[in-house]
Amino acid sequence: MKLAVVGVTGMVGEVMRKVLEERNFKITEFIPVASERSVGKKVTFKNQEFTIVSLADAVAMKPDVALFSAGGDTSLEWAPKFAQVGTTVIDNSSAWRMDHSKKLIVPEINANELTKEDKIIANPNCSTIQMVMALAPLHEKYKIKRIVVSTYQSISGTGVKAIQQLENEMAGVKGEMAYHYPIHKNAIPHCDVFEENGYTKEEMKLVRETQKILNDKTIAITATAVRIPTSGGHSEAVNVEFENDFDVEEVRQLLNQTDGVTIQDNLDTNIYPMPLYANGKDDVFVGRIRRDGSQPNTLNLWIVSDNLRKGAATNTVQIAEYLVANNLLQSTL
Repeated sequence: MKLAVVGVTGMVGEVMRKVLEERNFKITEFIPVASERSVGKKVTFKNQEFTIVSLADAVAMKPDVALFSAGGDTSLEWAPKFAQVGTTVIDNSSAWRMDHSKKLIVPEINANELTKEDKIIANPNCSTIQMVMALAPLHEKYKIKRIVVSTYQSISGTGVKAIQQLENEMAGVKGEMAYHYPIHKNAIPHCDVFEENGYTKEEMKLVRETQKILNDKTIAITATAVRIPTSGGHSEAVNVEFENDFDVEEVRQLLNQTDGVTIQDNLDTNIYPMPLYANGKDDVFVGRIRRDGSQPNTLNLWIVSDNLRKGAATNTVQIAEYLVANNLLQSTL
């Protein structure tokens, strides 16, 4: 098993290495890949040092799997080159997510769609993953009609530059800005660029990707995405209207039985999900489960998850694990 991590020095790339180690993913050859400025530098994996190689060299090495987290432009250019030599690419950028010929996978929900012919597989957006993890079992049972979601997203979703901006502002130091405005003591309703409809790309990802993963374009979705000064973990207030009525206790039971979902919902002891406690964990945490009294068949949920783990690195590794377990990797030998 030859595995490449493309974008190995980035925030998600670092977490990918950590998750691969934690889950003891069986690798015979580890291939760290990054941009030209990082080629020749060293990274550590499983207590061994490895030398970073270029994208071209990595293609020539014909890995069985390549985990990509190097941005959309890199993925568009290089994922097909890896696929041509027999590598299965699992891509964490937005490049392939809405491509009709590519699968958009959350393993607990739709990994059974994967075949050996899928050489480029898309990993969904972090905020989408945590929401659909909680909503998929409820959609199956009650059929979702409409979703209204407001996100409270960690600055780690923007990258190292954003974390540096927050740290500078907290220390009273002037420095490079990742955002148009200060993020310390602030909330910025602007994640990614604005589209012509007035929504941001992040908001429209929640719409389009959710419909694709749940395989239902009839679900009406509207989203507002907000960046807040937390350094790890996205939070979402989700209001979901169903075609059919539900019992709140049955909802709890369904979520409790869902792999990868943990309920934290005890009002007597002030237990509810928070990014502070989701940080570094792989589960999606759900709380504040309550009926919306303003209209029929409608539920409120508070959903929190570590955006760098289940929202990115862990989901990617889980896809690779599924491919291995189900013999869906074509040998490159």
